[in-house]
Amino acid sequence: MDDLSAHRGALPVECPLDMPVQLLRVQKTTDRRIATSPAGMPGRRLFVFAAAIALVIVAAHEMDLVVNASGVTLLGVAILVLFVALFAWIALAFVSALAGFVALLRGGTPSLGMDGKLPVLAGMTALLMPCYNEAPHRTAAGLRAIAESLMETGLARHFEMFVLSDTTDPAIWVEEEAVFSRLREEIGGMAVWYRHRALNTGRKAGNIADWVRRFGGGYPQMLILDADSVMTGDLIARLAGAMEAHPGVGLIQTLPIIVNGGTLFARMQQFAGRLYGPLIAHGIAFWHGAEGNYWGHNAMIRTAAFASEAGLPELRGPKPFGGHVLSHDFVEAALIRRGQWAVHMVPGARGSYEESPPSLSDLAVRDRRWCQGNLQHAAVLPAKGLHWVSRLHMLMGIGSYITAPMWLLFLILGVLISLQSRFIAPDYFPQGHRLFPAWPVVDPVRSMWVFAGTMGLLLAPKLMSFVVLLTDRTERLGFGGAVRTFVGVLLETVFSGLLAPVTMLSQSRDVVSILMGRDSGWNAQRRDDGSLPMALTVRLYAWHTIVGAILGVVAFLVSPGLLIWMSPVVLGLLLSIPVVVISGSIGPARFLSWFGLLRIPEDVPPPVLARAKALISAADGLAARDGLTRLMEDPALLDAHVRMLPPPRRPGVDPLDADLLVGVARIEESGSRAQGIAALSAREQRSVMGNERALRILAALP
Repeated sequence: MDDLSAHRGALPVECPLDMPVQLLRVQKTTDRRIATSPAGMPGRRLFVFAAAIALVIVAAHEMDLVVNASGVTLLGVAILVLFVALFAWIALAFVSALAGFVALLRGGTPSLGMDGKLPVLAGMTALLMPCYNEAPHRTAAGLRAIAESLMETGLARHFEMFVLSDTTDPAIWVEEEAVFSRLREEIGGMAVWYRHRALNTGRKAGNIADWVRRFGGGYPQMLILDADSVMTGDLIARLAGAMEAHPGVGLIQTLPIIVNGGTLFARMQQFAGRLYGPLIAHGIAFWHGAEGNYWGHNAMIRTAAFASEAGLPELRGPKPFGGHVLSHDFVEAALIRRGQWAVHMVPGARGSYEESPPSLSDLAVRDRRWCQGNLQHAAVLPAKGLHWVSRLHMLMGIGSYITAPMWLLFLILGVLISLQSRFIAPDYFPQGHRLFPAWPVVDPVRSMWVFAGTMGLLLAPKLMSFVVLLTDRTERLGFGGAVRTFVGVLLETVFSGLLAPVTMLSQSRDVVSILMGRDSGWNAQRRDDGSLPMALTVRLYAWHTIVGAILGVVAFLVSPGLLIWMSPVVLGLLLSIPVVVISGSIGPARFLSWFGLLRIPEDVPPPVLARAKALISAADGLAARDGLTRLMEDPALLDAHVRMLPPPRRPGVDPLDADLLVGVARIEESGSRAQGIAALSAREQRSVMGNERALRILAALP
C-alpha cells in the first residue's frame, strides 16, 4: 500500500470490514469492561446533579412566590413549569462549568496518558476527510499542512489520507480530482487517496460507513476531519498512541479551537470558544468520564468499535423525523458506548482547530439541519442498552433547540400575567368560602431578584473563565492582557445578548417548520464572507423586527417597568437587521483588532495553521470551470478521472440510471462536444461524468 506508483489516481486494495446495521430495540450484551473511567465518577455525578437540583428547587420556590403570591392560577402554573424546565438547563450548565473551574485551577483533567514523549506506534491510522461541494484548494491546504506536520514527527509512515467526496457539483468534482492529484505529488512520502461516491446515501455518516465497509479492515484507527479542520501532527500521533495504549477505548474527542475568523461574528465566536470553551470542556469531562460525546470531527475512533456498534439504521416514518440519521455523531457515540467501548473527551490536548460560520445567517442554515437531526434523537432515546449519560446527551441535544420556543412562550406568558395583574379586576365573589378576593398579584421585587439570579448563573462561566486566564501569564498575553480580555468579554456578552433573541425566534421557527414535516436539505457551508445583499437581509430579519416592535408596544402599554424588564429581548429584535449586517462584516472586526480586542493566542498562528493559511492564500482566486469541458480539454485528467470512477452499475442488479440514459442519448444526437455538454442538465452531467462509456462517446465528438 506504500507503493503509490502502482495506484496513481486509484484507491488502495480493499480490506472490507463488516458493519452491521444496529437494532435499536434489541438488547446488546458484551463482556467488555470499561477500564479508563476516572476514579470517583459516581460521586462526581452525584455532586453535579445534586447541586443542580438544589438550585432548581430554590429558584422554583422563589418563582412560585413571584407568580402565585395570591394563590395558584393556571397561568402562574404554566409560567412556573416553563421556568423550571429552562432554569434546570441553566443550573446544570453552571454546576458543570463550576466543576471545570475547579479542575482547571487544579491543573486540568487526565488525558489518557497523552503527555510526555511521542508514542511508538505499531498500526496504521487513516485520516478521513469527507467533503461535499467544498472549495478543493482549501481542503487540500489543510491536508497538506497536516501531512507536513506529521512528517516532522517522524511517524508519517503510520498514517494515510483519504478524501471521501460526496460532491455533486461537476465543476468542483473535477477540480477535486486535479487538486488532490497534485497534493499526492506534493506530499510524496505519505499516501493520499481520493474516492468519489456516485450516490450520497446517508450523507456524511453514509460516506464514512462506505469507507469502513470497503477499507476499514486495514486501519485499526481512523481520524475524522471536517473540510475546515486542521490538526497538528503531534496531537494526531498522540491520539493514535492513546488508542493503541488503551484497547478498551472506542473514541477520543478533542476540543477544536475556532480560528481564522474574519468577520465580527466569527471573531466573537472564536473569542468565546477560546476563552470559555476549555472551562466548559473540562467541566463536562469531569462528570462524563468514559461516557463522553462525539462532535463529528477532529476525533480519533477505533475502527473495529465503530464498525461493530455504529451502523446507523434508517429511522421509521417520513422525513423530517424518519430516514437517515442527520445528527449522527451523538447517536454513534451512544452506540459505541452501548457496546462497552469507552468514549472520552480530552479537553487539555492542544493542536485541534476548526473554523466558524462567518455570520448569523450562515449559522442559521447549519442550525436548521442540526435542529432536525437533534429532534430525530427522540426516536433513538428508547433504544435498549444505552447508558443513561448517553441518553442525557441526546436529551440535551433536543433541549438545545426545544428551549427556544419554550423561552418564547415563557416571554409571552410573562406579558399575559402582567397584563392580567394590571387590567383584570379581582373577583370579589369567588366560588367557595374565601375571606378575601382572588387578586392576581405578581411580586415585582422578588421577580427582579429571580431575574438577577438567573442572569448571574448564565454569566458566571464567563467570569470563571476570565479568572482562570488571570492565573496563566502566557495565555493572558495571548489574549492581549487582562484589561483587553475583560473588555472583550463585555463586548462579546453585549453582542451575544443582542443576538440571543434573534436566534430564539429563528430556532422557534425551525422547530415549528420541522414539526410540520419540512426537510432541511443538505447544503455546503460558506467559510469566509458573511455578507448578504441588504434586500435579502431585510427580507430574512424583517419579521424579527416586527415581533420586537409588537412586544415592546405591548410591554409599554402594560407598564413601563415590564418594558424595562423585557428590554434586552425587545432591543435585540428591533436591532436585528443592523446587528446581523455589522456582525457579518469584516470592517468592524478589523477596527476592533487595531485596539487589540477579541484577540486569541492563535492569532499568532502555530506552524501548522500558518502553513495552511499560506497555502490557501496562494490558491485563492482560482475559479472552478465547467467540469465536463475541462475533462474534454485535458486528456491526462480525463484518464485519471476514469481510473478513479467506481465500478459501473450492474444490469439487473443496480437500479437503472435514467439520467445517464437520457444524457447519452443527448450526446449521441449532438454534432460536437460543446453542443453535447450544453444539452445536458446538471443531473445528466453528473451521471455522464460517472460513466466511462458516456465520457468516451463525448470525447469522440469533434
